[in-house]
Amino acid sequence: MVTILELQSTGKSAILSVINDAARAYKEVIPRDRWKDPYMSADEFDKEREAGVQFYGLTKEGALMGVAGIQHHDNVDLIRHCYVRTDLQRHGVGSILLRHLFTLAPAPEVLVGTWEDATWAIRFYKRHGFEQVSREETDRLLERYWDIPQRQIETSIVLRYRKSVALDAL
Repeated sequence: MVTILELQSTGKSAILSVINDAARAYKEVIPRDRWKDPYMSADEFDKEREAGVQFYGLTKEGALMGVAGIQHHDNVDLIRHCYVRTDLQRHGVGSILLRHLFTLAPAPEVLVGTWEDATWAIRFYKRHGFEQVSREETDRLLERYWDIPQRQIETSIVLRYRKSVALDAL
């Protein structure tokens, strides 16, 4: 049985195992001065949770297959991490998690940031209705909603998903 669960700090090692396994794909596209191993440490995970990132996991028969996070921030929702075990990528796990996050996002816009050279990640988000914003808008959004170093801002992009307004709501 496949289940989506809100992930608590218990089981942190399984969560970090998925994140750090999947993040290996970024090693060749992240600037060398920004790459670290492990990609996310236990302390960083705790800081993300303290900052309000809610993590969800897709499990099958108790095994964690993928992890995704969402953070409500002012008038937008931020996708903050979406990682799938490398042996399960391209099997719909990320899509299921992303659709679940959409159900939790009350804001009219959902933003996601990723490395500009992570073309597979950009294609994934575009397939799900996200549109890449301009360089100027990327810089503005990253500075406003993310707490990342300037070097990461310079080498990242932002994609935006705008929820459509139902006509009967007008």
